[in-house]
Amino acid sequence: MTRTTARNIATLFGLSFSLAGLVTPAQAQTITPVMSGLDSPRGLAFGPEGGLYVTEAGVPVNSGNCVVVALGMNCYSETGSVTRLYDGVQERVATGLPSVYNTIRRDVVGPNDISFQGRGGAYITLGWGGAPAAREGLDTARSLIGTLIALQPSGHWRVDADISDFEDANNPAGGPKDSNPYGVVATAGDRYVTDAGGNSLLRVAANGRVSLVASFAALPLASPPPLPASQTAEAVPTEVVIGPDGAFYVSTLTGAPFENGLANVYRVVPGQAPAPYQGGFRTIIDIDFGPDGSLYVLEHSATGPGFAAPGKITRITPDNVRHVINTGTTLMRPTAILVGEDDAIYVSNKGAGFAAGLGEVLKIVQ
Repeated sequence: MTRTTARNIATLFGLSFSLAGLVTPAQAQTITPVMSGLDSPRGLAFGPEGGLYVTEAGVPVNSGNCVVVALGMNCYSETGSVTRLYDGVQERVATGLPSVYNTIRRDVVGPNDISFQGRGGAYITLGWGGAPAAREGLDTARSLIGTLIALQPSGHWRVDADISDFEDANNPAGGPKDSNPYGVVATAGDRYVTDAGGNSLLRVAANGRVSLVASFAALPLASPPPLPASQTAEAVPTEVVIGPDGAFYVSTLTGAPFENGLANVYRVVPGQAPAPYQGGFRTIIDIDFGPDGSLYVLEHSATGPGFAAPGKITRITPDNVRHVINTGTTLMRPTAILVGEDDAIYVSNKGAGFAAGLGEVLKIVQ
């Protein structure tokens, strides 16, 4: 098993299973950029005061130490940030967050996702994209990257849990050790994190202790793979959200060769194996539930090969009708989706593979 694809996603990156419900045509829509000038925008969340927050993974620079990973070198910098839109004003509320630039893949990994805990501070995943042990070459920064951090309203932050250390010690999905903390959802007492390198969903307790909730097994390919030795594709977990029924829902971006129709959304109940809930997708990078219980699925690139094709949003109603929200070529390397109480959709766009300052957040109204 190889986890190269899991590392690459940072550049992007009791219910029944449905491969496809009834699909209805897209409706007319209005698309408006509401945030701009962002550096690899990723996760989205509403703050307790009603502001819209987005994490920025950082810029492609190698200002710090570089270490060898499975493909290329990961170079440390502190170019990650968090930006807020509040009352029409866009401002960075946290800067200098840990970030990693891979000189071969030319991707940026840093602040990946954000979730608020009540009216307190936020929790942010800091990606890594490599073997946990390789972080030793970062010297003092070794303990900062590959973690979950707690961000205070003042902009100060601290490490809440070392996610990559858990992968190094336990490696629950097997195969080569690899870690890339990606999605996060904060509850009243705990935090839940997807490790896109370790292919696992983890629980972080109030005391910072990390434990396994579920791991995601590789999936058989329906068509012959390009390499005879690769008969499966990894189920790479991206986002975790809490559904209307109180269960966890985890999206997956499958590994190479990124076969169409292989990516799923899983329903996860602690103590039980992940159950496929919705399928038939390709590269799911994020999900969210709307006010009426509809599931919104964001694909980073809806068709192959690679990630050059536009992304796509699919809304799945509670009665399993699929509405394709067709934005044409507007969604370019999208990385996150958030649905407001008014059903407005927010998408982090140009979140991977674009130069610094080109990222944006779009508002889509139907």
